[in-house]
Amino acid sequence: MTVHDGWQGRFFEDFVPGDTFLHPLGRTLTTTDNIWFTLLTQNTAPLHFDHEYARRTEFGRPLVNSTLTLALVAGQSVTDVSQNVFANLGWGDISLPAPVFEGDTIHSRSTVVAVRESRSRPTLGVVTVRTTGLKQSGDIVIEFSRTLLVYKRGHGPRSEEAA
Repeated sequence: MTVHDGWQGRFFEDFVPGDTFLHPLGRTLTTTDNIWFTLLTQNTAPLHFDHEYARRTEFGRPLVNSTLTLALVAGQSVTDVSQNVFANLGWGDISLPAPVFEGDTIHSRSTVVAVRESRSRPTLGVVTVRTTGLKQSGDIVIEFSRTLLVYKRGHGPRSEEAA
């Protein structure tokens, strides 16, 4: 029997501007997800947790908390983008062009926008991606840019453990 190492993510050297990663995991958002996340983050907008209130809005049902959508789509990107991250440097240009409702299934993809060596840390590189989340209809529900410091191959914590 052959033993294979599991996926360890991309390192700085693996990012090429223009490459797009279709993240493998989708997720259907539930009422419980929406209510727990909303209340956990102390968001008091009843549109996210009071079904009777939400029924009376133009949507007619609860909207998924937009920061839950952001957290989910960012999380979906980790496998391909930031498995070997040293730190996130910034988030920007966040847009929410379509609503997300309980029961929607979200998938995502990220495109590499820029790659450069770190000026101050020779074992790291700076990567910027544009990430897009889509629901089952194909409608884009969120887009954002993220810039992060990524370990170069052989320099991350896993490398030190093996040494």
